[in-house]
Amino acid sequence: MKVECYARSLAQQGRSSNEDAFLIIRDPLPVAAVCDGAGNAEQAAKKVLRLFQVYVRQATPEQILIPETWIKWVKMLDSSLLGGCESTFLGVTVIENQLIGASAGDSRAYLIGAEGGFHFLTTSGHKARLGSGEVIPFTFSLILKPRDVLLLMTDGAWTPLKPYLIEKAIRKSTLEHFSDVPSAVLEAASRSGRWDDMTVIAIKLMM
Repeated sequence: MKVECYARSLAQQGRSSNEDAFLIIRDPLPVAAVCDGAGNAEQAAKKVLRLFQVYVRQATPEQILIPETWIKWVKMLDSSLLGGCESTFLGVTVIENQLIGASAGDSRAYLIGAEGGFHFLTTSGHKARLGSGEVIPFTFSLILKPRDVLLLMTDGAWTPLKPYLIEKAIRKSTLEHFSDVPSAVLEAASRSGRWDDMTVIAIKLMM
């Protein structure tokens, strides 16, 4: 199985700094993560992703597929920001056709099935951010089908959009090239203005 993965991030309208940050690792395993820093927290989001990348590089594929590994990582990330700025976290990996990931805060993961259907993979509860010391890691896993699309989105991107608008943007953009999906979703989210930083990571499982 092959995994395609692309991302795009836009700063809030009128600002040059972007408190969101994203990470894509393609080898040896596909891994993606997005963070949304809180309050002049650009460096907090980047710090989280630097640490997360270290954790992933040091783990074996067998360890990465265990939910307890992700719970441990999120708790360590929470501790790393104590006393400073806070950040959300949403990260996933795909091994063969198995997806596993974890979240903390209000960034969201959506699955748009190849044959239709829109599914929420993250929970609306447990919104404590990394650095609060109160994070309850939420883990999720599922078996992907070819051409399933996964979106990782910060609140600046998902808040303005109803699910049908997200699905509409994806269906239209995939007629061109899958790399266009993040831009298409952000374009749809920006139509009423960019009131927050917004980031989208798009992942698709190929044959």
